Amino acid sequence: MRYYETLYSEWGQNFEQGQTLFEAETGHQHLIIFDNPRFGRVMALDGVIQTTEADEFVYHEMMVHVPMNTHLKPKHILIIGGGDGGILREVLKHNSVESVTQVEIDRAVIDMCVEYFPNHSKGAFNDPRLNLVINDGASFIANNSKSFDIIITDSTDPIGPGEVLFESEFYRGCADALAKDGILVTQNGVPFMQGDEVTSTYRRWKPYFKTRLFYLTPVPTYVGGTMAIGFASKSEIIEPSRAKLEKRAKGIRDLRYYSPEVHLGAFGLPRFIRSLMVDQ
Repeated sequence: MRYYETLYSEWGQNFEQGQTLFEAETGHQHLIIFDNPRFGRVMALDGVIQTTEADEFVYHEMMVHVPMNTHLKPKHILIIGGGDGGILREVLKHNSVESVTQVEIDRAVIDMCVEYFPNHSKGAFNDPRLNLVINDGASFIANNSKSFDIIITDSTDPIGPGEVLFESEFYRGCADALAKDGILVTQNGVPFMQGDEVTSTYRRWKPYFKTRLFYLTPVPTYVGGTMAIGFASKSEIIEPSRAKLEKRAKGIRDLRYYSPEVHLGAFGLPRFIRSLMVDQ
């Protein structure tokens, strides 16, 4: 039996589907978790692969440690989405963190990932620094009055529940919620296949952010090439030196992908991706 991802109508990937561990309509989306001999346990939402045991570390380390090590001393963190717990796990590796607010729309994703992907969160949902909010991320941002040093938007693609997290109003709210020199990072798809996500995000950021960048990371099961991660700030962010990054990364345990060299190199963009970063 095979599982066929439905992200692209004209092309796609499929997986050998072993035992189905969980499958249900959650009230927000269709969730399935199954075994695969190469990638271990695999989770998909509405037909799109979200995470696997084998390659999750690449995505989670790059989503977290690039902004966290760029910021001088991130204390207060907001995670939008991230129900599998991998982003939270990596954030809590930073000793400077005093509080984390995580907003996830679908409680079933958290519950099933704690049960079937325990190494993603590694007990992070029990950390006393966490304030877990079950709510729509856009609604939370619209009504938020707190200030955050880092905002990480670990969303699905802009379809279904994740669509509102790519709109101008959401980005305006994120800008309002960022502290001085705060940083927003966003999941922006695979530019070779989803270049419009890069362009639309870049344009929608313009009224709110001085720094508008993207960096890249290769996640094997996010098919179609390297994926783009958006990086924005109301301040003009100066890239840290390699020496500073090495010092900041020294205390982070159990890294498998992130390094200062990878951090700096990830901002080097191919010409075809740079061409997507246009205001009109």
